[in-house]
Parts: sequence; C-alpha cells; structure tokens
Amino acid sequence: MVVGEIASSVDLLVIGGGPGGYAAALHGARLGRQVTLVERNSLGGVCLNVGCIPSKALIEVADAVAFPGRVAGWGVSATTSLDMAAVREHLTGIVADLTGGVERLLDRAGVTVLHGEARFSRPNRVAVEHGATVEHLEFRHAVVATGSRPIGLPDLPLDGGRVVGSADLLFADVLPDELVLVGGGYVGVELGCAFAKLGSRVTIVEAEDRVLPGFDDRIGRSVTRGLRRLGVGLCCGHKALGIEDDGLRVTGPGGEAVLPADTVAVVVGRRPNSDTVGIAVTGASVDGHGLVMVDPQRRATDTVFAIGDLTAGPALAHKATAEAEVAVDAACDRPNAFDPTCVPMVVFGDPQVMTVGLSEAEVRATGLDAYAHRFPFSASGRAHTLGDTEGFVTVVADGLGTVLGLQAVGSHVAELAGEAALAVETAATVEDVAGTIHAHPTLGEAIAEAAQGLAGRPLHSD
Repeated sequence: MVVGEIASSVDLLVIGGGPGGYAAALHGARLGRQVTLVERNSLGGVCLNVGCIPSKALIEVADAVAFPGRVAGWGVSATTSLDMAAVREHLTGIVADLTGGVERLLDRAGVTVLHGEARFSRPNRVAVEHGATVEHLEFRHAVVATGSRPIGLPDLPLDGGRVVGSADLLFADVLPDELVLVGGGYVGVELGCAFAKLGSRVTIVEAEDRVLPGFDDRIGRSVTRGLRRLGVGLCCGHKALGIEDDGLRVTGPGGEAVLPADTVAVVVGRRPNSDTVGIAVTGASVDGHGLVMVDPQRRATDTVFAIGDLTAGPALAHKATAEAEVAVDAACDRPNAFDPTCVPMVVFGDPQVMTVGLSEAEVRATGLDAYAHRFPFSASGRAHTLGDTEGFVTVVADGLGTVLGLQAVGSHVAELAGEAALAVETAATVEDVAGTIHAHPTLGEAIAEAAQGLAGRPLHSD
C-alpha cells in the first residue's frame, strides 16, 4: 500500500537512530520539541549493533582466552576453552540490553520512533518507506545522522561467507583457521589482535608501509611489535587483488603472492551515507567524498542539520554525540557551536592506543615551539602489578607550558582518554597536571609523571 502524497507535519525530525541520532532526539525532547525519529534498522546504529560495542565485548572474550598465557609467570596455572556459538549469544545479549535501554529512554522522553528508510523528496519533506508503505513527513527542522557504511573493494565483493565485512566476522559461529584482514587501520588492528588471541592465524594486509598509518610513528612501531608478539602476519605495502581457491592474492614491492585464507575480512574504511538519504535535495552541499558541508552549528541549510559520520572529522560515536547537542541547540535558537580543541581517539588493540590533541611533530608543524616528555610504563608501579610494562605516556606542550596533546600506548590506556581530553580542552598547563595529586598505584600517575618530567623535575624517570 502506498499512502498518498499528503504529508504529516512533524516538529523536529531526526533521521538515524545511532549515537548521534538518539542523542539528538533525547536532547530535543528535553528542550520541549515534539520529536520524530526515523531509523531503518535497529536503534543504536552501527556502533551499538555491529561496531563499537560487540567488537569491544569480543576483545574482552579474547583477553579471557589468552589469560592463561598472561598469568603463567605469576604462579597461576589456568586453562580455557572457546565456544564461538556461545560467544555470539553473549555478544547478542549485550547488544540487546543496550539497544533496549535506548528504546526505553526514547519512549520515556515521548519520542515517536518510525522504522523505515527516509529519503528527502523536497527541501522540507521526506518520504519514509517501510515495506510496501510510504509515509510523507514535512518537518520544521531536521537533524540528519545517517552515519556511514563500509567501503567495498571491487575486486573483493562481500559474499557473506568467505569474504565478509567486520559485522559478519564479529558474529561468526565458527572461528576462522586462516583469517586475512584487508586494512591495517584501527578496526584491522583491533580485530587482528582479538582473533589471534582466540586462536586464528591472522594476517593483516595494508597498502601503506605500516599499520595505523595515520598515527604517530612511535605509536605505529609499538603496535607493530604487539601484533608480532601475538603472531599476526603483517603484509604492509601490499594491495589485495582478489580471492582465489587457495587464498587472497596480493601485490607489493616484491611482486604477487597468495596468502592462505579461509576467511577474508574487508575493513578498509567507511563512507558517509549522505547519498542514501538524498540530503542534496535540501540544498545542502556535499563534497566528492560524500561529506556534508556544515557551519559550526552543524547547519547544512536553514532548517537541516547534519552530524556524525556525515560531516568532516573522525567517524567516532562520541563526536556524533557531541555534535547532536550542538545541532539541536541551534535548532532551538540556543547559543552553541561545535568547536572542540580535541576529539579523543582510542584503539583497543594489544597494546591499546590513546591519542588526544597534537603530537610533538604536529605542534612544530604549526610553527610553535614544542616540548615533550615520555614516561615509560617500565617505571610504573601499577603497570608492574598488571604484568605489562610495555608502552609509555607522552605529554606535549608549547613554549608557554600549555598542554596541547597526550599520547599513550600500553595496557588499559584507553581509560586515560578522559583526563587527557580534559587537560587539552581546558588548556591546562604542565604545572596544573604535574601538581594534581594522582592516586597510587594507578596508570593515571603516568600522566602526572610525564608532566613532572616536562616541568623539569622527573620523579621515576630520567
């Protein structure tokens, strides 16, 4: 059945129910707007359903499987076994709990949720298709948070069996014997570490000359060492040519080779879903990469706002959530702007990576004087108690002593991102950080120790 062209009026329309979209809907309802949210799949978006949450849960499972090797030198003897079907059920349960929580929050806030695929038909109207039904909605304001989708490779089409995306790999019932990950960014590194610990023989193929090519060289080298300790094969400087009966054919400086693979996962990046929603119909400008041009209030047109992966910057859930509040405030004539000093980035590999603000090289590239001190976890009491002293924390400051960046590599360093971001965002000085009493023994002490070193009075490092 097709509903006629007569449109229903909505006040604030939110398209997309991921972290940015549901945050926008909840904030709009809080400010007294009548909110309608349209989601084509499950609430929570990619992050909650097939991305951030299940991947981190799988990483915890992998760490549990690897636990006996970690504690063997502590006088503890342990064994583990793995049931991938039960793991899948565990991941599914976590996702269901969290997406159910989002649904309850929206319901209590009075947000109307429509399940279907929205597409702009006019600058102030969308058609929402669900099954054989099409419903037309005219809006006063719209926040578009349709996210992104995996980039495909023409020579490696996904078949859901031997060649898969990250979502299919996460929820696999059978552990791959030979897994090749095409893409050495943070997703490839995280999945490579996890599946190596679970028992797969893993190889990462990366077109650049090392994994995590967008990160500081020292971080890249540390992560490379960690991958090699886990037995992960690294095929950097190579490109995938196609799948064959005996594996994945790649080419690089030394010519072509075939990597054994019963499963190939393509994780080369993501592209914005600006085309699927037809946002250009509203008059919004979209660049050649599919990114929507927005002002500091996330405004794409007078009445349409775009947030999250649709806009420039890292495609991260916490960026989308922050942008959601800005966009809704602007739609409600409240002063706000998206102008963060930093957006934290973490990689849940082994070792973990945390980076906030600028590196020493990036500060110098701006023309400012740069000063940095690196505190090694080999000098951290807490790292010793955890049994993992690999890695470091670096604090970077300018000539006036203002903290401009922090980077860390090591066990559990993702948990340091909040303090690091607060220091950079509030323009804390090296003395501010060095003079703040940190609890002992904690990993957070490493931030204070690095700041003390930068202030010229190192305690546990040279």
